[in-house]
Amino acid sequence: MRLPIRLRLTLIFSAGTALILLGLGAFIYLRLEADLLDSVDAGLRSRAQVLADAAATHSEQNVVTAGGKLIDPDEAFAQVLDASGGIVESSSAVTGAALLTASEIRAVSGPTFSSRQIAAVDDPVRLLAVSVAGATDRVAVVGATLGDVNEALQRLALAMATLGPIALLVMAGAGWLLAGAALRPVERMRREAAAVSASEPSRRLLVPDTGDELARLAATLNSMLDRLQEAIERERRFVDDASHELRTPLATLRAEIDLALARRRDAAELEASLRGAQEDVNRLERLAADLLVLARARGGRIPVHRVQTPLSDLVTRSVRSLDGRVAAAGVRIEIDVADASVDVDPDRIQQALVNLLENAIRHTPRDGVIHISARRTDGHAIFVVEDPGPGFPPELMASAFEPFTRGDGEATHPEGTGLGLSIVRAIAEAHGGSAAAENTPGGARVTLDVRI
Repeated sequence: MRLPIRLRLTLIFSAGTALILLGLGAFIYLRLEADLLDSVDAGLRSRAQVLADAAATHSEQNVVTAGGKLIDPDEAFAQVLDASGGIVESSSAVTGAALLTASEIRAVSGPTFSSRQIAAVDDPVRLLAVSVAGATDRVAVVGATLGDVNEALQRLALAMATLGPIALLVMAGAGWLLAGAALRPVERMRREAAAVSASEPSRRLLVPDTGDELARLAATLNSMLDRLQEAIERERRFVDDASHELRTPLATLRAEIDLALARRRDAAELEASLRGAQEDVNRLERLAADLLVLARARGGRIPVHRVQTPLSDLVTRSVRSLDGRVAAAGVRIEIDVADASVDVDPDRIQQALVNLLENAIRHTPRDGVIHISARRTDGHAIFVVEDPGPGFPPELMASAFEPFTRGDGEATHPEGTGLGLSIVRAIAEAHGGSAAAENTPGGARVTLDVRI
């Protein structure tokens, strides 16, 4: 299980603080160690200079003490060594053994520092070896214990080991409080979002007047809620409209059946009732098929099975399927098709073209001429249907391709469901294209544009 964000932020903040404290402690420790060693080295340089001068002017004995109180036997010591490593003179603390070996003495060409442990002194020591002026076979060595240096470093390490965890705990607590304060507005927005329900879809989050990321998050969530509410309302309208459209032919069908069963009928009357019922069933079948297409479109994409198909076949088959409707309406359809083939789903494209033509037939006056054209251009197939009807009402232009959108005059065409153009758009979008409607000086024009 993942840790809460507040705890994760606190742990990350604490880990970062620990790294900073460790880095800062290491820097301070190393800096202090270097400064203390520089101080010891400065004292050794001073003592080495005095000892070297004394060794150069006192060729026999008492070189170590020639400079007065040069050496404090508790804190420092000195030796004068010859080239073979023999002790020419030594302070009392280190008389037992030479501080440098013969090879180390021969390697001395200038001031040479070293740190080591010697038997005569408990603490580690710092040594400085210098050549004696005027005596190439002698080396003056001065040394000092590092006990005070180590003690100071130990006290510093103890202080950091004691105060470091305390500082880390304090910073972790501060991080916990800071993370809580930073996440408090987010938690408030979560509670407000949880309070938004289907019974209160218009409720929105409070946008803080800060202009920061939280304000932008609240605005984004409100925008998402607006879209969700719009989608819910659109779905409700869709269901209401679908229920209404289904109820009408069902009521008519039931009336036909009840009338046929009300009393004994002769064959002609029964046939008339059955034909009326057949028309209602056909309308229900078309409506169910249209609703299925729209349901698939809303659930994602309508499945498309592309096949190379001549434009002329798509258009002529669509027109031929409406010969009866064309004759009954007393209109004509003129065809203008380019000689080209396109990679589309022929069944879906014909379904869209039939819907466009049916819509044009319903709005074309008798003896009117409907024009349908098709061409291929720049990876697209363009189908255009024009009719000489009254055109789209201005108030419906923006929603012409929404389901169940019909103008006032549509009531005179009970066979229309208001789904035709919405299906045309769904088929166009399934092909990666689009559909557009516009009014022309002589009527209306609908364009179906699909990728091929």
